Amino acid sequence: MKRIATAFVLVPIAVYGTLFAPRWLFIGIVAIVALLAFREYATITKSFAPLGFVAGILILIDFPPSQLWLLLMLATLAAMCLPLGSDDLEKSVARSASLVLGIIYIFGSWKSGILLHDLAPEKAGFGASAGHHWMMFGLMVNWIGDTGAYYVGRNFGKRKLAPQVSPGKTWEGAAASLVTSVVFGLIYLKLAIPGVSVVLVVLMAVAANVAGQVGDLAESAIKRGVGVKDSGTLLPGHGGFLDRVDSTMFALPVLYSLMTFLR
Repeated sequence: MKRIATAFVLVPIAVYGTLFAPRWLFIGIVAIVALLAFREYATITKSFAPLGFVAGILILIDFPPSQLWLLLMLATLAAMCLPLGSDDLEKSVARSASLVLGIIYIFGSWKSGILLHDLAPEKAGFGASAGHHWMMFGLMVNWIGDTGAYYVGRNFGKRKLAPQVSPGKTWEGAAASLVTSVVFGLIYLKLAIPGVSVVLVVLMAVAANVAGQVGDLAESAIKRGVGVKDSGTLLPGHGGFLDRVDSTMFALPVLYSLMTFLR
């Protein structure tokens, strides 16, 4: 019940923010989600959070995409200097490495979402642009897939997908997630973006879903590695923000990359 109540709050914000809100508000919402997710990541990995917050905000704002590599390089060099003032080099070096990983993983992923949101400005269905709908698809595809995975996996799941990382996930649930995502994509994108190719929709749905499922497992591996069950407690029934958007943060870069290559 808590999961449903939380979804009733989050989904309208996601829909309005992605499809209809002014760009500055959309970026503001993305920044809040990214900062909350990074805060949880930094807490469980004991990373140097302040540098990550600064680098993350710079990545998300209208920093020229062609110069992002320079920003990431400077952040990496700064992170490498942090252990110099520590008495425990073994732990501090690991924390610095975790910091760089977190910056790329979280803020890089959401930057991909912003770029996807802006990629196709032509008008589409429901008064929003095609790029807005691709971003909405990127947010929703794995959330919808999770629903199919939950019900099928719970009732029919027998073969474990990754027992060491996430014992509750099954191959049957993974397959249901994939099928549910493709069906959702065919319904939503065909309505939202007139003329979009069925082949493109299926390709995007499969790629986003597979990436999202891998992302879910990758975040579970991080939590297993540091000995925590959830990344946080901000979202009743879901855990933390990082738990809720882990699949999305793998799906968005994949979708943006494919859209960039295929356009």
